[in-house]
Amino acid sequence: MEFLTRTKAYLLGAEEQRAAVYDRQLLLLAIILMMVGLVMVASASLPEGIALGDDPFMFVKKHLVFLSVSLCAAICVLNVPIVFYERNSVRFLFVAIALLIVVLVIGRTVNGSTRWLSLGPLNMQPAEFAKFSLFIYFSGYLVRQKSLLQESYKGFVNGLLVIAVISTLLLFQPDFGSVMVILTTSVALLFIGGAKLVHFMALCVVAILLGVLAVILSPYRMRRITSFLDPWDDPFGSGYQLTQSLMAFGRGSFSGEGLGNSIQKLEYLPEAHTDFVFAILAEELGFVGVFIVLMLQMLLVFKALQIGRRSLETDQFFAGFLAISIGVWFCFQTLVNVGAASGLLPTKGLTLPLVSYGGSSLLIMSCAVAVLLRIDYEYRAQKVSMSNSTTPS
Repeated sequence: MEFLTRTKAYLLGAEEQRAAVYDRQLLLLAIILMMVGLVMVASASLPEGIALGDDPFMFVKKHLVFLSVSLCAAICVLNVPIVFYERNSVRFLFVAIALLIVVLVIGRTVNGSTRWLSLGPLNMQPAEFAKFSLFIYFSGYLVRQKSLLQESYKGFVNGLLVIAVISTLLLFQPDFGSVMVILTTSVALLFIGGAKLVHFMALCVVAILLGVLAVILSPYRMRRITSFLDPWDDPFGSGYQLTQSLMAFGRGSFSGEGLGNSIQKLEYLPEAHTDFVFAILAEELGFVGVFIVLMLQMLLVFKALQIGRRSLETDQFFAGFLAISIGVWFCFQTLVNVGAASGLLPTKGLTLPLVSYGGSSLLIMSCAVAVLLRIDYEYRAQKVSMSNSTTPS
C-alpha cells in the first residue's frame, strides 16, 4: 500500500512538471526577434565596421557577445522566483537611482549625451536598468498601496514623485525618449491599479505643459521637432537623418531590394544598425519584412498582456502588474522606434526591442522576457497544484 502511495505521488509530480512548462510560443517569439536582429545588424553594420575598424564584422562580433551574455543572464533570471522581485522592489529602485547619479558624475559622453558607464571593454546604459527597476517598484507599490491609490490622491501623487525623480535624472543626461517610456508605462500601471480618472486628466495637462516647456527650453529638442514637421526643409542639416530614413522606406517598396542590398546603409543613414535598423529592414525586406517583424512584436506584447491578465485573475497581483508593465513597455518602445524611423514621430534614440544593436537594451529586455516566462511558469504550476489538491485520492 505504501508503495502504491509513493508511486502515485511520483506520477503526480511528474505530471505537474510536464504541465508547468514555460510558454514555448513566447520563447520562440523572442528567439526569432533576436535572430532577425542579428541578421539585420550584420547587414546594416558592415560599412560602419569597415570605416571604424577596418573589419566588416566588427559590430556583428560585438552583437554576438551581447546575445550570448543576454541569453546567459536570461537563463539565470528564469530561475529566480517572482517573490524575490516583490520583496526587493524598493532596493531595485534605489540601485537604479544610484546608477543614474553615478553616470552623471563619471559617465561617458557620446554625441552630447552622458548615458554610458564604462566597464572595461563594455559600456553599460543605466537608463535601461532604471526602466525595468521602476516597473518592478511600481508593481510592488500598487500591491502595497492599493487602497490608498483608489481612495485618496496621495497614493497617486506619491507615485508621481518617484517618476519625477527618475525622469529628472534622465533629463540631465539627456534622455527624453526613456522619460517618455517610463512616464507612459508607469501611468498605465497606475490606471490599471485603480487610480481615479480625474487624477489622470490633471496629469495629462501637467505632462503636456512640461513637455512643451522641455522642448522650448532645449534648442536640440526644438530642432528635432522642426525637422520632424518638415524634414525636407533642411535635408542636409537637421532633417538629414529622417530624410535618409524615408528614402530607405521608399526604396523598399513591397518586397524590398533584397537582404544586403541597402544603399542607405553605405554611410548615408547615421545609426543604421542601432536606432534606425528598422529603416534598413524596410529597404531590404520591404513591406513584407516590416509587416512580419511588427506582427512578431505585437504577438510578444499580446503574450505579455495575456500573462498579466491571467495572473491578476488568480490574485497574483505583483506578477500581473509586472507582466503588464513589460507588455506596455515593449509596445510603446516599438511604437516610438518605428514611428521615428518612418517619420510619424520625432526621433527619440530608442532601440527596437530585441532587434537593434545595443548591449544594455538587449540584456535588460532579454531579462524582461525571462521574467515573463517565469511569471507564466508560476501561474501554470499554481494551476496544476490547485487541480491536484481538488482531485479525490
